[in-house]
Amino acid sequence: MVTDTFDDGTDLFSPMVPSESDSMIGKRKEMSVVSGIENEGSRRKKKKKQGGTPRPACSWVHFSREFIKEYSASHPESSGLKVATRAASEAWKVMTLEEKSKYTKRAREVWDDYLSSAPAREPKPRKQANLVTRCSPGRLVNVLKHFTTEQKEAVRSMGFGSLLDLKCRTLRRSLCLWLLERFNTIRRSLEICGERIPLYPHDVELVMGLPATGKDVVNSGPDDLVAELRQKYNASNRGISVRFLEERLGQPEAGDDFKRAFLLYVLGTLLCPTARLDVSPSFLHLLTDMDIIHEYNWAKFLLDRLVREVSRYRQGKQRAVGGCLLFLQIFYYESVAIGGTCEPGPVVVPCLTCWTEEAISEREKQEKELGGYGSGEVICKERGLGLGLSNDRDHTDVLPLREVAARVNRGTLVRQDENLENVPFAYKNENTPPVRIDYTYKNPLEYQHTNSQVMYPGQSACPLLNCSFTGLFQELSDHFSSKHWDSGRRFQYNNPFPVSLGMDETFLVLQAEEDGVLFLLNKGTENIGHTLMVTCIGPSTNDERFLYCLVSERGNNSLRLKSYTPTLPGRVEGIPPSDFLLVPFGYLNSSGELNLEVCIWHPSDIGEV
Repeated sequence: MVTDTFDDGTDLFSPMVPSESDSMIGKRKEMSVVSGIENEGSRRKKKKKQGGTPRPACSWVHFSREFIKEYSASHPESSGLKVATRAASEAWKVMTLEEKSKYTKRAREVWDDYLSSAPAREPKPRKQANLVTRCSPGRLVNVLKHFTTEQKEAVRSMGFGSLLDLKCRTLRRSLCLWLLERFNTIRRSLEICGERIPLYPHDVELVMGLPATGKDVVNSGPDDLVAELRQKYNASNRGISVRFLEERLGQPEAGDDFKRAFLLYVLGTLLCPTARLDVSPSFLHLLTDMDIIHEYNWAKFLLDRLVREVSRYRQGKQRAVGGCLLFLQIFYYESVAIGGTCEPGPVVVPCLTCWTEEAISEREKQEKELGGYGSGEVICKERGLGLGLSNDRDHTDVLPLREVAARVNRGTLVRQDENLENVPFAYKNENTPPVRIDYTYKNPLEYQHTNSQVMYPGQSACPLLNCSFTGLFQELSDHFSSKHWDSGRRFQYNNPFPVSLGMDETFLVLQAEEDGVLFLLNKGTENIGHTLMVTCIGPSTNDERFLYCLVSERGNNSLRLKSYTPTLPGRVEGIPPSDFLLVPFGYLNSSGELNLEVCIWHPSDIGEV
């Protein structure tokens, strides 16, 4: 047998013997691998340690854990956790509310224990020099310029024709940041140039050209009503793609599909964008009936969402600033005059049509020459801005008390020949420090449950008329969410929101988005005004106390109440023995509506107030 060899006599196919250098390299690799594993483990432990106590699981997680355990035991041939989880998801979808209540109650108990033991949360510090926003007027302008005549007519039919004349393509981010620092979300005002300028839906109408009258926009409801629309617009958990909507708008048709795509696009890119680039799928609930789109109060909706998004940004809940920042920018240009005699010139309505890129660049140049923003003179009232809601545009002043009383024409109002000038209404001037105004009845009124059905201990009744439902707290919450989702007002804890009560409205149902708790904003009528308070619907044994604040304003005067909600099992007649706010009739607008700002804090967050 012949063996091939090298010149030094070693076999060609003999195993290689590692040299000393090779051994050192191998040891280094081995040490680096071990060190990497140790470092990875320490990083995981450190990350877990920094994370603190994990948040409790929801009702679905409690159910799935129990279901998967039973499913795995009864299906040994199953291929793994993925199949069991899919089976749990299908079972959860067909379960009734009564079947889910067991897991919902369990999740709530765990959540209550977590809240009682968790330390008070500290607000996150926010230091941001650059503005991050999804408000993109330039993107909308690029889409609008390709619309056909039929498509433009379809836009006008929905009440958004003013946007067709939009000429501003970019936001002045330095100005927007400056305005955000001076935007009072509680009072809904801009505090600039030494004055406080309140913001109203009427201002949105003058600036943006959107209607400030009509019914409130409700963008929530049962998921099954929009299941087909979600599929049509490829709605995922993240939202609806802006690029997908742009492709839809590029097609020549101008029917309902075009209107839906346009409404989603303009809401997600200009009027009320969120912190995410995609359009929120909650807007799909507005698209079920395209014939009534023009009947909504879009100006109020824009302002509400702007206040909400700025509040969330300040609380550190999102990095980007949502809402229509273009409205704030143009409102500032129209409200503050710089240079010259500061005399107001003619106003073009809506204002956005005259603010071109050239006009804005010239304005910014003048602002810089004068030393920066806020160097001008406030002229908003001369231009019709900052004057509040009024159906009569020729008479925007607040009506005298006796005139409002005559218009409302209720039997409980004072006689018109009484001297109302001497009635102490506890007005608070803006120059005085904020104070708490508490009112209490010396002789509490008798009150009783309006629902005649029998309720057992721990049960609560549906507050709506002609509804006889009674049940436990979670049952009532689920009932109202599914059966009366369009009959109340949904809100978020710790975020102020506006409310309007008509002449004939004696209460309004409020439901928290986080946990479904129901509240009632109760309105009574006395000789000189309306009494207002908030109650919580729940069992009398519930010891949770929600802090709430009511604010009513008239010009530079305001009334404020900060108190705790009593817990009652349903709607009541009369006023329970508790604090209430007395709002004189002079605070009503010309149509007899009472505008308020409401804020409710969750018990776990009261320590931060």
